[in-house]
Amino acid sequence: MKPRARGGANVGSAATAGIHEAGARTARGKQLLRKPGTAGEVRLIGGQWKRSKLPVADRPGLRPTPDRIRETLFNWLGQDLSGWSVLDAFAGSGALGFEAASRGAALVLMIETDPALARSLGSSAQRLKAEQVQVVQTDALQWMGRAAATLPLVAFDLIFLDPPFEQDLFKAAWQRALPLLRPGGWLYLEAPAQSGLQAQGLQLHRHLKAGAVHAHLWKFSPQAST
Repeated sequence: MKPRARGGANVGSAATAGIHEAGARTARGKQLLRKPGTAGEVRLIGGQWKRSKLPVADRPGLRPTPDRIRETLFNWLGQDLSGWSVLDAFAGSGALGFEAASRGAALVLMIETDPALARSLGSSAQRLKAEQVQVVQTDALQWMGRAAATLPLVAFDLIFLDPPFEQDLFKAAWQRALPLLRPGGWLYLEAPAQSGLQAQGLQLHRHLKAGAVHAHLWKFSPQAST
């Protein structure tokens, strides 16, 4: 299953061609509160695979989106994502992407720079028989930049951005994601502080602070700016 082009056509395998060789160059992910040297797990909270467990590897800074935030986010979005194309950049444990797939998304493309985490995501997809999930091991910023430059017709209904909290990637990731949004689509960002990012046609729909996490959800409505 491939990302859909605007107008409903399918984009071919070029959507992921040439990106596997990029390799892992960035930090591992987000912050997970657990004892050093131990692995963990996160449980899906809704949809077809509700209560299924995903492994959380022992990686510095890896932090799956907490249950409370995921529950709130999918209350905002709705529980039925049937037919949606979803990009989960900085996928990490895959909690956000698998929640979307569990709720009926037609395509969930997970981008993860860490080779071991990417393999774990692929294993979870196989175990759940999540055929709509594709995993690409590469740098998320580079992938989004190439996708916008070489495949301008590729568009997603929902993009998750949860970059490493210890790096200043929030604005760059947000800007790289904008060209990949379909009109009417949603852009979700987690950050350690409330974001004031603005763009034409993009409207902040919801904001939530939970602990050290600020969750933002924007809707792309270009007609509202005309």
